[in-house]
Amino acid sequence: MGEVEHREIAPEEAGLRFDRWVRSRYPGLSHARLQKLLRTGQFRLDGRRVQAGTRLEAGQVVRVPPLGPREKATPTRERPRPSARDARFIRELVLHEDEDIIVLDKPAGLAVQGGSGTHRHIDGMLEALAAGGERPRLVHRLDRDTAGLLVLARHARAARELMHAFQQHRVRKLYWAVVLGRPARREGIVDLPLGKAGPRGRERMTPEAPDARKARTAFRVIARAGRVGAWLGLMPLTGRTHQLRAHCAAIGCPILGDRKYGDGGAVPEGAPSGLMLQAVELELPHPGTGRPFRIRGRPAPHLREGLSWLGMEAGERLPFSRLEDWPESF
Repeated sequence: MGEVEHREIAPEEAGLRFDRWVRSRYPGLSHARLQKLLRTGQFRLDGRRVQAGTRLEAGQVVRVPPLGPREKATPTRERPRPSARDARFIRELVLHEDEDIIVLDKPAGLAVQGGSGTHRHIDGMLEALAAGGERPRLVHRLDRDTAGLLVLARHARAARELMHAFQQHRVRKLYWAVVLGRPARREGIVDLPLGKAGPRGRERMTPEAPDARKARTAFRVIARAGRVGAWLGLMPLTGRTHQLRAHCAAIGCPILGDRKYGDGGAVPEGAPSGLMLQAVELELPHPGTGRPFRIRGRPAPHLREGLSWLGMEAGERLPFSRLEDWPESF
């Protein structure tokens, strides 16, 4: 038998079920054996017992109990190459490319990674962006329904530096959201712990969850349309799953088109469809130069339609619509 290991969850692994994470790394570990190790508490997540269906978060640490050589065998399956159509598609998403990083403008509705019933995703197309035979690496995630900037690392060193930057909250991200209702304040910080709870397949992030962890979001009202809706700037200060969506709902202003947190996603008459949330700008320490690197994406077409529905124009230069309008720290 081997020795106890401690493995940190990488940003690209966030959102995976614990049992899928284990099987992808220890393919020789049988289902019955995994269940026994979970039942007896030998696998641990951040020092606590963990269940098979627990969703992982970046930065968490897994205690792996001693396993036999066959159980620790490395998977050998090859990744399928993307089709010519998908290769052209992902190249068209590239906003910036250099020796260390690639920045994509991910459209809403496209998953970052595969899962149950998800066969077309960013991760499955990355071979098309390989340089010198080295496949780019994911260093963070966006929800399937969220549009916006997605950063890739060109090589292993860049991936390590970018992962550390995300984990240490040295990456500043600005999101735009079209929300329903009128925030009580023009600006503030939502400080509300979040954890996953609910029946399987319909889980939601909620402060009532037994494993709720610290979650903070800064918000600013960019413009209002009476009591109908508002254009918000959102800056996540922590990185919980669905954090922005849950926090907007918590202040009584769910994001337009949000089926999970926004009253079933009911769309008011005349409003366009789609989740009106986009990662529009970010700043991070560039792994090649160490200097701040800032990039801004194009407003997504469906978000433009949402703003137009409120009588607003995405190209307007309004306070808090750009990262430079926001403080460096909170």
